[in-house]
Amino acid sequence: MTKPDSLGQFEQLVLTAILSLRDAYGVTIHQKVSALASPKQVSLGAVYVTLDRLEDKGFVSSRLSDPTPERGGRAKRCYRLEALGERALEESAATAKRVWDAISEIWGIDWARKWGKQYGKETGR
Repeated sequence: MTKPDSLGQFEQLVLTAILSLRDAYGVTIHQKVSALASPKQVSLGAVYVTLDRLEDKGFVSSRLSDPTPERGGRAKRCYRLEALGERALEESAATAKRVWDAISEIWGIDWARKWGKQYGKETGR
C-alpha cells in the first residue's frame, strides 16, 4: 500500500468538511470549512481549487446530481471522501494529536484546559 501525500492545513479542513457532511457540495463544504476555520475568512474559490486538487490526488471523487428546479434545472457537483483521502486525513489527525500531546506536556495541563474551554472543547486532561 502506498503512503498518501501529506495534507496542507486547508486540505485537512476541506476533507474534514466532506467527512462530516451527508450531502457535500461546494456551498455546504464552504460553509463547514468557514465554521472550522473561524475566525479566518474562507473564499468559495479557494474551496473549489482545493477540491479540484484533492480530486486530482485521488482523495475525493465527485459526481453530478440530478438537475433540480430550485437551481434552474442545473445539477450540483457532489463530493465524496475516498479511501486514500480517509487514510491521509487519519494520518494528519494522528500527527496533530502527537503535536497537541507534546505541547500540552511542555506548557502543562492548565494550558490545555484553557485552550479547550476557549474553543469550546473539553480536553479531559
